Amino acid sequence: MSGKQHPYKALSEKAFWRRSVAGVAPGAVDPVGRFALRITKATKVATAGSCFAQHIARHLSALGFNYLVTEPGHPILTETVRARNNYGLFSARYGNIYTARQLGQLFKRAHGTFVPREDCWIEEDGTVRDPFRPTSQPGGFLSQDEMRLDRRQHLAAVRRMFADLDVFVFTLGLTECWASRIDGAVFPLCPGVEGGQFDPDRHVYVNQTVEDVIVDLSDFVLGLKAVNPRAEVVLTVSPVPLAATAEAQAHVLSATTYSKSVLRVAAEMLTKRFANVHYFPSYEIITGAHARGSYFAEDLRSVTESGVSHVMTMFTRHATDYDPAEVTVVAPVAPKVGTLSLAEQVVQVECDEALLDRQTR
Repeated sequence: MSGKQHPYKALSEKAFWRRSVAGVAPGAVDPVGRFALRITKATKVATAGSCFAQHIARHLSALGFNYLVTEPGHPILTETVRARNNYGLFSARYGNIYTARQLGQLFKRAHGTFVPREDCWIEEDGTVRDPFRPTSQPGGFLSQDEMRLDRRQHLAAVRRMFADLDVFVFTLGLTECWASRIDGAVFPLCPGVEGGQFDPDRHVYVNQTVEDVIVDLSDFVLGLKAVNPRAEVVLTVSPVPLAATAEAQAHVLSATTYSKSVLRVAAEMLTKRFANVHYFPSYEIITGAHARGSYFAEDLRSVTESGVSHVMTMFTRHATDYDPAEVTVVAPVAPKVGTLSLAEQVVQVECDEALLDRQTR
């Protein structure tokens, strides 16, 4: 009986849990299947998405790849000042883009096909916030004119980015978002959290479905192809759990499972629908059973440097032409004891979503 042929006989090692997960050193687990994309040192790579996307940008830059930044800040500014004002955090100064709808609307705003009605937030101290980049300018803008001028420059930089990039890496973070009841404009944060005033008559909670995300991403991919036919898109799903959920009666753990499941399924559907869309399993690398939880810090949200290194080792190996001999596999970092903690292994990133729980910390 054991000698009979069946479809599983012809499958590779990666198809079997024992051979490719349980029987492999945790830091050597490689869940990447076929990845039909190669990034060279000449490839212009742009990034956007949740806070986890910042790790990808940091590592690509460190390896000498062509990380595209179209909004670097004025040349007279020092690197310290630019960093403090969120220049270079992503390819343009849009801050965290957590949802597919927010990404699609950014593309439309940059190309003048969508102008949100909620134009600016004026704070009690007279400073002004951009509702769609409330944390990008620390302390806010001094006037509405200053904010609008900066926004015009910003959207022009976003437009250049989409036109010039060769590869766009987007990390999907959330399905939950807050939108305008007037025109459906999606905000990166709930109004009132970091600027603006929450008004239930003007703002509504939305939790996107698989269908919603597929439609939003499909519209974006088609729009990008129209302005940049050569563009390739790499989708990833952030492994970082939700900081808070607005879903009625839901536990944040269940809400996280729903959100990540929706995003993962939608990303898979996009790869089947479009030849220029690729999925990279950073979510699986960080959250998989092989890591035994070691890729998360003590807060169970922040990703450790060893986890990021594992992701980037596999990304570099499968998605770039970097010399494989120079790509090292990073084993998980065991929790430290004594006076040092695992939190020391965490690379800090700007994560606007963490502000949702600021009041209770």
